[in-house]
Amino acid sequence: MYELRFHGRGGQGAVLAAKILAKALTEEGRVAKAIPSFGFERRGAPVSAFLRFDDKPIRQTTNIYHPNCIVCLDPTLPRAVDIFEGVTPGGTWVQATKKPLDQLAVPDSVMVVGLCDAVGLALDIFGGFITNTIMLGALAQTTGIVSVDALNVGMKSVAFRDAVLEKNVEAVRRGYEATRVCRTGGKEMP
Repeated sequence: MYELRFHGRGGQGAVLAAKILAKALTEEGRVAKAIPSFGFERRGAPVSAFLRFDDKPIRQTTNIYHPNCIVCLDPTLPRAVDIFEGVTPGGTWVQATKKPLDQLAVPDSVMVVGLCDAVGLALDIFGGFITNTIMLGALAQTTGIVSVDALNVGMKSVAFRDAVLEKNVEAVRRGYEATRVCRTGGKEMP
């Protein structure tokens, strides 16, 4: 079983991102379960969402305490919340940031890092700070666990219609293309 934990701030779409990813993984023949986590429920407050997937039925519905992958939708959140709590050795971190890897505090347990200036892209595409679909593209580029095409189907089946869907399709594509994938130590992956 592969487990992911999304971290964001209220209003950035972390819970919706987990739902879209679950639909996309299902589209590709996997079994997926998205689990929202609601705390303060106010714009700007730290929020998290969880997703696990496998090739066989999943009975577990708990929060994820030892994720294989962390997806952080906000560049400031790692200073406020321990997003790496419980991450498994050899884990993956997908981070919204324009900083290079050598300016980030990467824990020893993280082996692969995907970096994307999701806020810059969101301002360009949406005129706001909603980074969720951009970061789904970054996740696809960093991990290869889901295709961009499946993410587009997931968006269509979950939440988006017409012009909003077109912008989010563009967001996934641009997030995918703009992501720099690094091994810890700062070397770009081939």
